Amino acid sequence: MIGIIYGSSMGNTEEAAQFLSENLGLDNEVLNVCDASAQKLNGYDKLILGTSTWGSGDLQDDWDSFDFGGLNLEGKTVAFFGMGDSESYSDEYCNGMAKLYDTIMEKGAKAVGEVSTDGYTFDGSDAVRNGKFVGLALDADNESEKTEERILAWINEIKPLFA
Repeated sequence: MIGIIYGSSMGNTEEAAQFLSENLGLDNEVLNVCDASAQKLNGYDKLILGTSTWGSGDLQDDWDSFDFGGLNLEGKTVAFFGMGDSESYSDEYCNGMAKLYDTIMEKGAKAVGEVSTDGYTFDGSDAVRNGKFVGLALDADNESEKTEERILAWINEIKPLFA
């Protein structure tokens, strides 16, 4: 089973997680990270993790207070998606996703689902590694009209890795 786990303060990341789940077409469960534990996450075969970015590029509060200590994701496939504000916080766009990615990778996960920066407008992001985002970057504040299209394109990329 695939766990889609998100942290959302304003509802945008939750909406993206629900849309992703509805369109993924696989056996999956959507869960707010505040209702999850390391043991719960360890029980999934594969994970899709989402977070928004807050403050000066910080991880969303519920993820920030999550106890990562008990995670054992050795060899598990994990994809990431993140919400950010590419205009007001153009130099820290989706930095929360980068923090989540770095923490999860320390737990032995195998990351999939990187996304080209083509078509995005921002000044800087810790989530860009080797010229690509570590996962799907979304902006519900300034580019909401691109969200569904970006999610559907990403699903086409990652779905074979989650089947």
